[in-house]
Amino acid sequence: MSTTTPSAGANIEILRKARGWSRDYLARQAHISTSLLRQVEAGTRTATPTTVAAAAKALRVPTARVYGDPFTDPSEHTALLDDLRAAVRRHTLPREDMPPLDELAANLNQAAQLRADTKYLELLRVLPRLLGQATSVAIQAGGDATAWGQLADLYGCAYAVAHRLAQPDLADMIVSRQQWAANQTWNPDAEVAAAWNEAGTYQSAGYYGDGLTIIDRAIVKYESALVEDSAQSTVSLGSLHLRGVVLASRAKDRNAWAAHNEKAKELAARLPNDLLRHNLTFGPGNQTLYELAAHVELGHPDTASVIAEPLIVAPPRGLRPSRVGRLCIDAARARLDLNEHAGAEQALTRAFEVAPQMAEVHPMSREVLRVLFKVHQRSRPGLLQMAKRSGLTPEL
Repeated sequence: MSTTTPSAGANIEILRKARGWSRDYLARQAHISTSLLRQVEAGTRTATPTTVAAAAKALRVPTARVYGDPFTDPSEHTALLDDLRAAVRRHTLPREDMPPLDELAANLNQAAQLRADTKYLELLRVLPRLLGQATSVAIQAGGDATAWGQLADLYGCAYAVAHRLAQPDLADMIVSRQQWAANQTWNPDAEVAAAWNEAGTYQSAGYYGDGLTIIDRAIVKYESALVEDSAQSTVSLGSLHLRGVVLASRAKDRNAWAAHNEKAKELAARLPNDLLRHNLTFGPGNQTLYELAAHVELGHPDTASVIAEPLIVAPPRGLRPSRVGRLCIDAARARLDLNEHAGAEQALTRAFEVAPQMAEVHPMSREVLRVLFKVHQRSRPGLLQMAKRSGLTPEL
């Protein structure tokens, strides 16, 4: 990677100065301290999701504008994302013929695997054609719940790519297509997956209260439609509560966080290990990871670090690289908050090993890396290597 990308803090400073605002004025508008804003702009403190959301609302820009484009060489990503946009746009007009059903099933499983392994570029290369094929099969199948459920799951894979590659408008469009597919037949579990992603768009935009409303509504609807308890229903309900855990912790709503967390714990105890269904992972391991992340958001990095310590060495069974990578990023942030720089670097290095494509573009991974690099710069070769892979430079 030969060029650089500005940090969230640098973008906040650029936007602030473009409006002619002083740092004190923006801090008041965003309801954050001037000291915090100064450190974020200077790159000596991480721009957390809540800080970015607060600054973005005050500046009246999307959070994606603050985070900026994570790609230093966007040419390949841009072309592939344009292909995906075109496929999502013509959702009722697929150009692809129906493949043999066993071939389609194998390709859908491969897409789900690529998503779980955080191989976003590889997934982007197959998604447009596969969406067309799955749509052709679903339309031909009429009201077949399996065919439409497969299509809804594939849109879930597409959402994961758009979300992680900082394409919020595309992610919004994909969620609407996923809801369309899920609603073609009675498929409550597919509807849960769509609601989970819809709440995710509010989470990304910093509208945590609205996201919680989506989750609460989805929980009520699913529970009213639930015929019997099963592993699938546990995964669906548990995943909704996990999304609620993150949203509530970022909203600093401790009562909602406690309620969602306790319910998630209760449901996770029903499963011997984590299961992946409809692109949703739920079980004892993932519940612990979400609780860890919530402690970071709620200002308890010491608790989060204690939880993370054994998990980084031996991740819970059933967790794919997408979840283990996120565990390591959250652990790095917690350790950085505790000024444990060596431990933060260690966790971040593990994230780059387990889920490299995620670690290179994840906003919090990049923020932790920027602060560590600011402190240590050339004294740590590992930081320099990760910085280069993420498109960051020594002067940042």
